Amino acid sequence: MHLLLMSDTHLPKRAKALPAALLAEVPRADVVVHAGDWVDEATLDLLQDRSRLLVAVHGNNDGPALRSRLPEIARAELDGLRLGVVHETGPAQGRERRCAERFPDLDVLVFGHSHIPWDTTAETGLRLLNPGSPTDRRRQPHCTYMTATVADGRLAEVRLHRLPPRT
Repeated sequence: MHLLLMSDTHLPKRAKALPAALLAEVPRADVVVHAGDWVDEATLDLLQDRSRLLVAVHGNNDGPALRSRLPEIARAELDGLRLGVVHETGPAQGRERRCAERFPDLDVLVFGHSHIPWDTTAETGLRLLNPGSPTDRRRQPHCTYMTATVADGRLAEVRLHRLPPRT
């Protein structure tokens, strides 16, 4: 099972559209995950139309229309893997412990908000992934997203993709 992970698209404020390289991954993915801060409903509509399965949440920059369509926390079981998605997890310091306590029933938690790619594992085994942002790198050197595979209830082949600068 192939996963495509993204967050913090902020369209059309940070970019006019999702990057072509990211959009090309959508039909290849069995599951598309978006960890919030869409800003516009058009991006949600686009991903719902093009994804086999979309697991998504709203973020702090999403208005009432998106909040009415998306939960604050999403969960899915993918080939035995217990996946969760949330936008905010708080400060980096202590994140693994806080998330492991808040989500003891998950194997993987995808989050966003910071625009900073993150891949760590809590002492409990909870894997925490932040794919960064494909449209707003902030203080990062690149805009990013992630892909991963799930097989037999395990997450494998997590890869951070760097996008070329917009022209």
